[in-house]
Amino acid sequence: MKLFLEKLLWNSRYMTLLAVWSCVVGMALLFVSSAVDMGVLLVEYVNVEFLGHEYDGDFHTAVVSHVITAVDDFLLAIVLLIFALGVYELHIDKIDFARDSETAGKLLQIESLDDLKDRLGKVILMILIVAFFKNVLHVKFDDPLNILYMGGGIFLVSLALYFGHKAGESEH
Repeated sequence: MKLFLEKLLWNSRYMTLLAVWSCVVGMALLFVSSAVDMGVLLVEYVNVEFLGHEYDGDFHTAVVSHVITAVDDFLLAIVLLIFALGVYELHIDKIDFARDSETAGKLLQIESLDDLKDRLGKVILMILIVAFFKNVLHVKFDDPLNILYMGGGIFLVSLALYFGHKAGESEH
């Protein structure tokens, strides 16, 4: 009975493949949908800038907002990729192609749960920074308090990047 239970527990790690495949599907959907959105934005840009079609509102702000949203989606897709690779390497098996590949780099090679957490944390920090700057586009600077909030936000983003960089240096 003990042997059966241990074998069942050990083989239950294969349930993590559901998370791995779900992340791969989500990553693919985000990459494809963001790329399609960029293609639609390109067509719209050509229509407005070169063919003279009308656009309601500030077109430049809309373009920048779409591009930032695409970058945000691409970063989220990268989080899903790193998570999928990390969970697979930690629970199932090492990925031989990543070990033998010069292009895989250290980013995609996960050695421990802390390693996975650190890598995900850095990319998630970048997602938050991108989201912050996307929201900055819609801030109206008609109130001095808004300008103060903007300065404080930029300071906090800079501080987060500084500490993230320092944490990366101490690991090496």
